[in-house]
Amino acid sequence: MEQKTHFFFAVKLPEDTKLAMKEHCEKLKETLPFHRWVHHRDLHITLAFLGYAPSEKLEMAEKKAAEKILGSKPIQLRIDRLGFFGKQDSPRIFFADTEESNELQLIRQKVFTACDEAGFKLETRPFRPHITLARKWAGEEPFQKDAFAVWKELQPEPLAFTVTDIALYQTHLDKTPKYEAIRLFSLDNSR
Repeated sequence: MEQKTHFFFAVKLPEDTKLAMKEHCEKLKETLPFHRWVHHRDLHITLAFLGYAPSEKLEMAEKKAAEKILGSKPIQLRIDRLGFFGKQDSPRIFFADTEESNELQLIRQKVFTACDEAGFKLETRPFRPHITLARKWAGEEPFQKDAFAVWKELQPEPLAFTVTDIALYQTHLDKTPKYEAIRLFSLDNSR
């Protein structure tokens, strides 16, 4: 059975940030056994997951997102801690968290509204920006939240970066890395 590709809008992380996170993940893997670690080139912050998208609906979302994002400025973000979703003793998702950013919340609202207006049914839970690093706890012992302390050893100061692009990604489940940026929306008017 043929799998349909999925699409999503996300913050495109700068390459140097992805490389820094790759180094950190190599160290984290030594003590935190998860089933699947995300390839460093696939790191991002999801703004709106569309799932399968017919081309006309996708084009409408792209057009509306471009209109709404137009005139937006680059965003300064800082990765300052680790977190998880799921059960405390057996996390489903392990992620890097960013400090609160009103600018990121505003960009997410613009993208979310554009996709909603294009007819997509989107996630209704509150937006929790994060960068997924790994999935599904694989440890023989229960996960211990104090393992997060290693972040301060790896990154004593928050890892700062500038967001200059929002991307529309297409998923390729049979490839590594599996996310392809098929369209970029610049937040930097000087480029």
